[in-house]
Amino acid sequence: MIDIKLVRENPELVKENIKKKFQNEKIKYVEEVFEKDKKWRSLKKEVDELRHSRNKISQEISELKKSGKDKEVEKLMKKAKQIPDEIAKIEENTRRLEEEIHQLMLKIPNIIHKSVPIGKNAEENVVKEKIGKIKDFSFDVKNHAELGESLGVLDFDSSAKISGNGFYVMKGDLALLNQALISYAREFMVKKGYLYIEPPLMIRKEVLEGVYSNAEIEQMAYKTEGEDLYLIATSEHPLIGMYKDKTLKKEDLPVKITAYSMCFRREIGSHGIDEKGLYRTHQFNKQEMVVICKPEDSYKYYDELLKLSKELFKGLEIPIRELECCSGDLSDLKAKSADLEAWSPRQKKYFEITSVTNMEEAQARRLNIRFLDEKNERKFVHTLNNTAIATSRALVAIMENNQNKDGSINIPKVLQKYMGGKKKIEMKI
Repeated sequence: MIDIKLVRENPELVKENIKKKFQNEKIKYVEEVFEKDKKWRSLKKEVDELRHSRNKISQEISELKKSGKDKEVEKLMKKAKQIPDEIAKIEENTRRLEEEIHQLMLKIPNIIHKSVPIGKNAEENVVKEKIGKIKDFSFDVKNHAELGESLGVLDFDSSAKISGNGFYVMKGDLALLNQALISYAREFMVKKGYLYIEPPLMIRKEVLEGVYSNAEIEQMAYKTEGEDLYLIATSEHPLIGMYKDKTLKKEDLPVKITAYSMCFRREIGSHGIDEKGLYRTHQFNKQEMVVICKPEDSYKYYDELLKLSKELFKGLEIPIRELECCSGDLSDLKAKSADLEAWSPRQKKYFEITSVTNMEEAQARRLNIRFLDEKNERKFVHTLNNTAIATSRALVAIMENNQNKDGSINIPKVLQKYMGGKKKIEMKI
């Protein structure tokens, strides 16, 4: 959520930002906020004037009582008694306007960073770097689902019976490889100075509304029946929720935290949810990283988070590329974002594995997270997040890029120590 002062003082800048995101249908929200805010300020002025008038009348009554002018006192008393009711009526209107303005402000996109490339959609994202060599295979490669089923380490038929589409049963060495990835990512992040946290897997709506729109909550979130609790879609949400309504000291910044959790997403209507495989599922494992910092430091930490992702996947020896998100592909809270994508030899294309985001102060405004600056003034922090690793997607990349002609899968060297020294996933005889 942006500062309402931007709409109040520079509405054309906000409209231009919306145009850069190719969301012209949202320009009306800026105009509505501008008019409602003008009315809100007018009502606030009325209340202030009424309060001033009430104080003035009280002083006059006091002076008249001293002079014994009882009739004039009675007249002014009647006038004074009417003022609280007038104030109450106006304040009720101001509260209604405040809520209307708040709901409209949630629909206005964050101001994108000046470095963001302008483009309509994901097709116009910009490739910034390619890392790793794409392997030439001398045989017809299989996709990860075929490999997993042929090795007996993935069972989609059983998961469909148990839970329906969008789930999986992982067995044996692949399940152990999944745990190896979690251990690898956790140790990697801790060594980089990030505090490891295990957060709750459920979250209240008031926190969820700080990170998702109502439409996203309806589309993505699993709600528990009869309780104000939702299953988390990422550990970023409870991590940032820990700081809701807090004011941090400047010496406490930056906050650098990381968490592992299982994640749950409904993803209604998402392409691929009914397809067999690990790429898009309702339940998955993820290691997340979050930074809370002073505004002047946020792009330094943006670069750091992106660098960490590259280093982690270089260790897995998977061919990847960095893709900078264009303006039209940024969700409304994001000021700047980039994806890392891994190569799929089966599909002959890259697919998303991580996403780094700087939301600047937009998320902090929603959750009321501030810090005391050098002048002891309360300012909003900047918040950033990045996927260290989503293990299901990392497994897709490992399985497809490390497959052998006999259907076995080579285990990356950095993961072998978590697998008891095992170098391959092979068919059990």
